[in-house]
Amino acid sequence: MFASIGGIGIPFATPPAAIAATTSATYKLVQTAETMVTAGAKQVDYQWVSSNASETTQIVHVLQIDLTNPYVQLNAMSGKASTVTTKQSTGGMAKETGAVAGINGDVFNTSSSSEGTAFGAVIQSGELLTSTSQLEGMYAFAVTKDRQPMIDLFTFTGMATAEDGTSFALSGINKSSYRTEPDNGYSHVNKLYIYTDNWTASQRPMNSGTTPTEALVVDGVVTEIAVDSQIATAIPANGYILRGHKEAADFIKNHLAIGQRVDSTYQLVSQTSGASYDPTSFQMMVGGHTILVNNGAAASFSRDISGLSGSNDRARTAVGYSQDGKTVYLITVEESGDRKGVTLKELQQIMLKLGVYKGVNMDGGGSTTMVTRPLGETAVTLTHPTSSGTYQRLVANGIGVYTTAPHGSIKGIVASGPSTLFIGQQATYSLKAYDTYYNPIDAGTLAPTWSANSGAGTFQNGVFTATKTGTAKLTVKAGSATNTVDIEVVGGDQLSQLSVSPSTTLLQVGQTISVPVTAKLKDGRELSVPASSVKWEFKGFTADVSGGQLVVKSVNENATNAYAIARYDGFSTMIVLAAGSEKKLEDFENAGYAVSFTASPAETAGNAAIASGVAGRESSKVLQLDYDFTLGSGDRRAYAVLGSGLALNGSPSALTLDVMGDNSNSWLRAEVKNSDGTLSYLDIAKQTNWTGWKSVRVDMTEAGIKYPATLTKVYVVNLAQDQDERATTGTVAFDNLSLQYPPTSTVPSSKTVVLKVGSKEATIGGSKVALDTAPYIQDNTTYVPLRFISEALGGQADWEKTLKRVTVLRGSKMIELWPDSSDMIASGVRVTAPAAPMVKNGRVLVPLRVVSEQLGLTVVWEQAKKSITIY
Repeated sequence: MFASIGGIGIPFATPPAAIAATTSATYKLVQTAETMVTAGAKQVDYQWVSSNASETTQIVHVLQIDLTNPYVQLNAMSGKASTVTTKQSTGGMAKETGAVAGINGDVFNTSSSSEGTAFGAVIQSGELLTSTSQLEGMYAFAVTKDRQPMIDLFTFTGMATAEDGTSFALSGINKSSYRTEPDNGYSHVNKLYIYTDNWTASQRPMNSGTTPTEALVVDGVVTEIAVDSQIATAIPANGYILRGHKEAADFIKNHLAIGQRVDSTYQLVSQTSGASYDPTSFQMMVGGHTILVNNGAAASFSRDISGLSGSNDRARTAVGYSQDGKTVYLITVEESGDRKGVTLKELQQIMLKLGVYKGVNMDGGGSTTMVTRPLGETAVTLTHPTSSGTYQRLVANGIGVYTTAPHGSIKGIVASGPSTLFIGQQATYSLKAYDTYYNPIDAGTLAPTWSANSGAGTFQNGVFTATKTGTAKLTVKAGSATNTVDIEVVGGDQLSQLSVSPSTTLLQVGQTISVPVTAKLKDGRELSVPASSVKWEFKGFTADVSGGQLVVKSVNENATNAYAIARYDGFSTMIVLAAGSEKKLEDFENAGYAVSFTASPAETAGNAAIASGVAGRESSKVLQLDYDFTLGSGDRRAYAVLGSGLALNGSPSALTLDVMGDNSNSWLRAEVKNSDGTLSYLDIAKQTNWTGWKSVRVDMTEAGIKYPATLTKVYVVNLAQDQDERATTGTVAFDNLSLQYPPTSTVPSSKTVVLKVGSKEATIGGSKVALDTAPYIQDNTTYVPLRFISEALGGQADWEKTLKRVTVLRGSKMIELWPDSSDMIASGVRVTAPAAPMVKNGRVLVPLRVVSEQLGLTVVWEQAKKSITIY
């Protein structure tokens, strides 16, 4: 059985035999950049390049820490105010504690039925915040007070001794409930635990299956005892609570009394050497998972890696140190866009090439995060995208990099501002400065001069305006110091895809539509295109555009389809808008049917009901779905069954609804029963990566629904793949379901078109028509007149003479081609056209098969008759 632990699956059973960690792949690690973070710490970036050219190059980021430098320190970062029960983002922890860089740390339970504390020990500035768990093969990273790095297996031992001399073994400090290994036991049954003021959750802990007896100890003296209940008094900084069950509870009842002293001692013991360590002998410690590198070689994994997708490419976080113990490596591997991360075997090879002598795997996947403070800046920023883009998962703890250096004299200056821009975008640049310890200093006394050496834009008063594609070098000088920023102005030829995510596709006068535009580059980068860089073209309606929003002014009287075309530097995409209606489907205020719960597999628990008083909807009713995937295996689903179903009449284009998310990263879906009894499915959200209510729009046009249909279920899916990335328990809710209806004529009807090569006569739906130019064959490609072929097939075509651009619109499809160009843009995606348009005798001819098939039509060629049939 697996608990869902942020980025890691922890098996609660004896792990299988160690898996040999070898790899036959051939890779090289290529350094691409190096920059100082602070004295004794630098960031080094690498490419992980495969000998197989078809494999995507991965990106590796390393914080290299020189422990011989007296001004740099490593320390554990934890939840807010150093608590162990309030998760926090890596960036948030760094900002709160003043770290200049950091990475995420230990694995933790993501379930809402757990406090989410780390599974391993956490020592912060010599204080043990939470102890190890009784789990096998869980290594930890530590640095001693004398600045020696360690990676080892530790266990916790301790003893509480009453004033009468009676003692009882301590099982841990500040621990959530869990299942122990290898006995699969219950962590808090018959056990004694310490809880300190670092534990701020309401229970100590939740879901332990035990009734506590507790004693509050302040300055070594018992001040309060609660038999078979929990103490309500807040734990002071100079105190702690002894929490016991069964025999441990009897120890408290029979041997502790108010006013008497009790002595609690504990230590960490190395499972490899047997040495005992007072936690105060460590500067810091953060738990991890399997060992990766030992004695300069790839190690056999100390735990089963299947729960963390160890054999699949994922984002990874790891820590290691050099053989001489002088250098620590904090490592992350990206997972974003086309970059899928690496397997654990590849991570081992990366660490070996970095010079790691001993290394341990940390929490990976969606938890993988690195933050760094850029030179001259005062705050940390995200070093690279997470698997969720810019979103940083809330995690149990992290490893922070700190500086104790004094103020130094000025060493250098930095021109601060973005390096990637789009045409029309403006960016502000400012001067930053850093001292001899690479820490920021005030640049206000400096008198900088700025210059830009390229025609890609203009620079004035600290603002660069991108005017055309290309590169520019922005230079700033202050005294004898100089710094440059290499600016890239992205061109349309770098794009592979352009997409718009409209807030609605309903077309009506006065409608405001948010239209954020995203560009995907050929190199895999995904960038938001600023509204100032997008040019809009409207067909079938007029609109005002400002700040990424369209406001519809008027709609053409006979327009069945209206198009909003977004263009950037010759690259285009579009959205189809349609005048339609919106109809309430369900708001759950007066539902006349029963809601029930079903699940798969059968072990899945949960509840579905129409509920009142839900947070954020206190004055109304909503559909609430609770789920618990703790038991069972494989793909797991929890369903809210909506009676016999909600009727879906007509042909709606979209379902809109309000959804209360639980940040579980689970997949939300809806099941639809078609008129023929088959099932179709709607994706409400691929990832529930938000908390609280938000409005969601679900496109229904591509779901293959056969109307009249019924919406039968909404449900949560937790797939077996990367299951460790998702919470096993949670609650979601739904409200205000509505259907959006476009006109039924949005998709043009098709009439069969028949043409003959060399003939100016054709038939459309059986009726003869005359062509001004006959179909023409060149290089085994049949060309037809542009305007005829598009209009005969229910579309519209334009020839932009200045740009020599062919644009064809039909239904939800748009293609753009250029004479003599192999590039074609099909509904926002760059594809290679097997043939390009041509201009012949003043007429624009397009390759028939290319245009027809991109518009979703079928082309049949009859060699004997040299005829072409399109339908």
